[in-house]
Amino acid sequence: MENQQKSRSPTDFLSTVLGQPVKVKLNSGIDYKGTLACLDGYMNIALENTEEYVDGRLKNRYGDTFIRGNNGKMCV
Repeated sequence: MENQQKSRSPTDFLSTVLGQPVKVKLNSGIDYKGTLACLDGYMNIALENTEEYVDGRLKNRYGDTFIRGNNGKMCV
């Protein structure tokens, strides 16, 4: 038998990292680092204990942050 992997969607992957630290890169080039609190089917993301980075420099700190899905470029 071949070793077959079940294909997973990005939402499936992100659901496995709920509660973990993540970095969200926006289309604008701004990065947010925080704890992944939740995400929905539109890829809207809620982060806790969030830090905002502009040009690699810490710009702001927020308790909770909501990022609309169409603004996100990648989540690592």
